[in-house]
Amino acid sequence: MFALVDCNSCYAACEQIFRPDLRGQPVIVLSNNDGCIVARNAEAKALGIPDLEPYFKLKSMLKRLGVHVFSSNYPLYGDTSNRVMETLRQYSPDVEVYSIDEMFLQLDGFTMDLNDYGQQMKQSLWQDVRMPVGVGIAPTKTLAKLANHGAKKIPQTNGVCVLDTPKKWQWMQKRMPVNKVWGIGTRLSKRLVEQGIITIADLAAADPKQLGNLFSVNMERTIRELNGESCMPLEEAPPPKKQIYCTRSFGQKVNTLEELQQAACLYAGRAAEKLRAQESLALTLHVFITTSRHTESNFYNSKTVKLLHPTNDTRMIEALVKKTVGSLYQPGYSYAKAGVGIVELQDRSHKQNDFFTPGQSMKSEALMVCMDGINAKFGRNSTHVAAQGVGGRWAMSQNMLSPAYTTRWKDIPEVIC
Repeated sequence: MFALVDCNSCYAACEQIFRPDLRGQPVIVLSNNDGCIVARNAEAKALGIPDLEPYFKLKSMLKRLGVHVFSSNYPLYGDTSNRVMETLRQYSPDVEVYSIDEMFLQLDGFTMDLNDYGQQMKQSLWQDVRMPVGVGIAPTKTLAKLANHGAKKIPQTNGVCVLDTPKKWQWMQKRMPVNKVWGIGTRLSKRLVEQGIITIADLAAADPKQLGNLFSVNMERTIRELNGESCMPLEEAPPPKKQIYCTRSFGQKVNTLEELQQAACLYAGRAAEKLRAQESLALTLHVFITTSRHTESNFYNSKTVKLLHPTNDTRMIEALVKKTVGSLYQPGYSYAKAGVGIVELQDRSHKQNDFFTPGQSMKSEALMVCMDGINAKFGRNSTHVAAQGVGGRWAMSQNMLSPAYTTRWKDIPEVIC
């Protein structure tokens, strides 16, 4: 049996943890640079506020409705997510952190009442973290996803839905469209509808081999999972990414080469941190700069460049990015976005040195370990390469940012008795 625990409106719920005065109030969270609405709590959804709409279009309406608006506070969300996951690890030795707000737990061999166990998890997360969640329990990961949907949408479940018999999951499958199946998006669901598969029950009743040949092996696995046959085990250690990108729109338009290079070097530094976290080395980079697509004089330029040897040294990666941006830059444009991608990676344990080109030194690796340790202890960018500059105009706009309640000393709430 698998349990899927999913935080309800995670970003908005994080904003309410240290603001109990906001409970029962409509809350939304915006994307980078306060662009679009990316999270809404239940009260905001009840007001009909749409998802992924530009904030500037709805600003006056949101003010009129008394909606509380926040910029994305990623340190708060990340730390709260860690607290949620650590709490859940008490309930099973075998877990998979699926995303920032979702975790699978394996419950094989558990003899207690599964609904009661799900309620314990739910209540513990509310008591310890003040995070509302839905819990779905079923024999497969795909059915657990379906059960979690029922936990959130069916009031009688009280936030915990257990689909432990074919009768229960078939009842739900008949009442839900096929695009609600885990891993089936809009485009794939349209193709299934063309095959006469409208509901999840229709997909579960289809021949897995036939649809597997028509679509992919993943489709065959999904059909088997919908019928209670577990085909997707837990991924306790997520596989390393094959590409790592860091791209951002600027808080203000950038006109000078120096500012553009600083922004690109910052993104390169973030990508290098992720590279080291998964024990990989970079071989090839993709760098791009672009103006806003909404301007008349559009400009886009990019280049793919190879490093001298496989490396995870931020200094070496940023030096190449800085040089590349210099070759891409054209004066006279107002740039809106830049990005750096590590598009060819190598496992660090399989490093192959070149006889004619010296590889990354032990001193370089030790320095990167030291930098990462300092930043992990004292906060991101506590130490960084000078090429990133300090406080550029291009920094992300966060005009409605809440305090970093759990990760910055000066933002820790004070309790006066």
